[in-house]
Amino acid sequence: MNAPQTFEFTQGDSPLLVSMPHVGEQVPSEILANFTQRGQALPDTDWYVHRLYDFLPSLGVSSIQANYSRYLIDLNRSPDNKSLYPGQNVTQICTTSLFDNQPLYVAGTEPSAADIAQRTTQYWQPYHQKVEEELARIKQRFGYALLWDAHSIKNIVPRFFDGQLPDFNWGNANHRASSAELLNSLHETVLAQGDYSSVCNGRFKGGYITRQYGSPEHHIHAVQLELSQITYMPDQNSFEYSEQRAAQVKPLIKKLVQQMISHPFTRD
Repeated sequence: MNAPQTFEFTQGDSPLLVSMPHVGEQVPSEILANFTQRGQALPDTDWYVHRLYDFLPSLGVSSIQANYSRYLIDLNRSPDNKSLYPGQNVTQICTTSLFDNQPLYVAGTEPSAADIAQRTTQYWQPYHQKVEEELARIKQRFGYALLWDAHSIKNIVPRFFDGQLPDFNWGNANHRASSAELLNSLHETVLAQGDYSSVCNGRFKGGYITRQYGSPEHHIHAVQLELSQITYMPDQNSFEYSEQRAAQVKPLIKKLVQQMISHPFTRD
């Protein structure tokens, strides 16, 4: 049975589900006590992504967003902890380090295998069960289903990439999770707008959610957008929300969501 507080879900009447697995900020107090002081600030959260997408109900888009922090368990990682990017630096399903490679846990308090299994059952499984259920419902109604996995990240993270990240980072697992035409059309819309940089299947090709559920041959198209936080936050190290910057990028995000909804797809 789903634990009702592990995520927030809103059902729409369009063929699209937007997933926000890294916006959660809750951590059980007994686990938070084991975090370092820096870890307790949850610096690697996808800050304010839910605010950027607050227009979704007006478009009839279904949405699901995590309530618990990615530091508790990462909903965008495989339950077997298989690396999404073999040979590259990545974080685990229950990470023990921050993005800057500093420890998340006070030494000796890292989660055990039993802890990870318990968190997977209590927090990971309900979220994914709901994603599966909603995609199945959408596909039954429309003959196809669409999934947009919404993320954000600092524009400079040396652990994961060199230099500065482009503003819009699109991924569909090298076109295995959605049609190439869909991804390219979203990318081209960003470039045509003129204010932001964009890349397809660069450093971020889509995480577990995109790869697990995207299946064009079964009429389920999934894309991931990893948005640079500098597009809506004042600087690299601020946890603040810039109304001015957000007001510029939000209309473009809304246009892109509308474009995905209206993109022509083959139905069963």
